[in-house]
Amino acid sequence: MTKALRFISVSHKNASVTQREKFYIAEEDKHRLVSYLSERFNDIAGLLLLVTCNRTEVYFESTTTSAGEIRDAFIRFQKLHPQVHQGLFVVSDTTQTAVKQLLKVASGLDSKVTGDAEIIYQIKIAYQFSVAHHLQGSLLERAMQSVFKCHKRISNETHFRDGTTSVAYKSLKMIQDVFGKEKAQEAKILFIGAGDIVNQLFKYNSKFNFSNIYISNRTKSSALSLLDKYYGTWYPWAKVLENKFEDFDVIIAAAGNCHHLIKSINEHTGERLMIDLALPGNIAPEVTNTINTIFCDLDTISHELEETKEKRLAAMQLVEAIQDEELHVYEKWLETAPMREILANYKTSLNGKVISYLEAHETNVDEKKVKLVTDRVMRNLLKEPNLYIPDEIMNTLIEEKAYF
Repeated sequence: MTKALRFISVSHKNASVTQREKFYIAEEDKHRLVSYLSERFNDIAGLLLLVTCNRTEVYFESTTTSAGEIRDAFIRFQKLHPQVHQGLFVVSDTTQTAVKQLLKVASGLDSKVTGDAEIIYQIKIAYQFSVAHHLQGSLLERAMQSVFKCHKRISNETHFRDGTTSVAYKSLKMIQDVFGKEKAQEAKILFIGAGDIVNQLFKYNSKFNFSNIYISNRTKSSALSLLDKYYGTWYPWAKVLENKFEDFDVIIAAAGNCHHLIKSINEHTGERLMIDLALPGNIAPEVTNTINTIFCDLDTISHELEETKEKRLAAMQLVEAIQDEELHVYEKWLETAPMREILANYKTSLNGKVISYLEAHETNVDEKKVKLVTDRVMRNLLKEPNLYIPDEIMNTLIEEKAYF
């Protein structure tokens, strides 16, 4: 039976933040999920697990296992009922649809903020995870080549990447917008977490130069490694757990797998800005109504970033055209897959014939020579494909490529 690349997706398009939280897979749980699916469905040859703030998707390569089966298994893995949550998912069992979706997601066309520049990095990390677990698969591997080529073309051939779509950058910009450029320089800022988003916060701070930054994280060593690279001060994690935030003007929460970490907060003399970039959310709903507190979450930030969308609309048609071209290239590759398999099997048979011929005519058979002669004969055969050749003619051809 022919293999197909399939996918399941739960995203901002058909699920709220609260609903998406139920299907967020923390870093430490990814291996467990992949093992669970691979062991349960042993025909899976490739698998890509993509988890971001706005989506959880599984792309997988199989012969018989359907997208619906993976969706239901995934829902059960999260200790939920499939019948209740099936409607939140988009699923597909066709390779072309899966590749088209992956190209669309990677370009940022399917992001909450059109043109999201961070998604391609997240896909790269997800694919590295697949490779590390020997789950790249032939269909998935080729699809990823199409993704990276498409990304490069979009960057080089369009203006689709113009303007910021970074959640981290926009969060820092909001500090400036709320407090004013001058006062923002004096603001006391706390970053909670030490993952990718906090790393980006520090990176983009080079454009804002906020100098009074603190960081707290469950694993102190991870936070200190960031402080080795960037300017900042350690803030004890124990105080965060106790919800003691003293006189911080800004709190940006991005700690992984810490649902409602902040349940209460002390009063503040002036305005306080709280930004929740975590999924599941770090800040409990009751905190958002605190006096003198301005609260933003991922949906708020994403809405703010929509301003950039207008600048990119003109480039969207060109981006879609590039995606269609790369999808067409993939489809042509897919069409030739059966012939490639036949040729691969035939090359194995031919290799044996070359060895037999050389062993009959030479004292020592050199592996490099066997490969060289096999490749030469294959190139000759590909000019006029004919997979049935009498032994006498084949031996003449081998002799010609071996000695002339």
